[in-house]
Amino acid sequence: MLFQKDHLSGDEYSWNSHNGRQEFAGEPSRRLFDRFNGDQLLFIINFYGSLAVGFSVEEGRRIERMINDRMPFDIKSEISVFNWIKKEMLSSPASI
Repeated sequence: MLFQKDHLSGDEYSWNSHNGRQEFAGEPSRRLFDRFNGDQLLFIINFYGSLAVGFSVEEGRRIERMINDRMPFDIKSEISVFNWIKKEMLSSPASI
């Protein structure tokens, strides 16, 4: 299931013009993560979703809320964001 822009609950994101090219593709890297970049947020949510069994829109929204509300500001790279999401999704109750 692909989590899309329309699935996001927030509207405070910036969006890049891709002109037909995919800026965020592949796997998370050491690239700086910008929690306000909608394209990068979708990338990290969808990467997690591609590895999770039965990933849903609700789980994607949960990740969005976790990043916006609880992710420490000292987490800087896409890799560290992804690792933080994995840890949080395994240890947090689904009601978050």
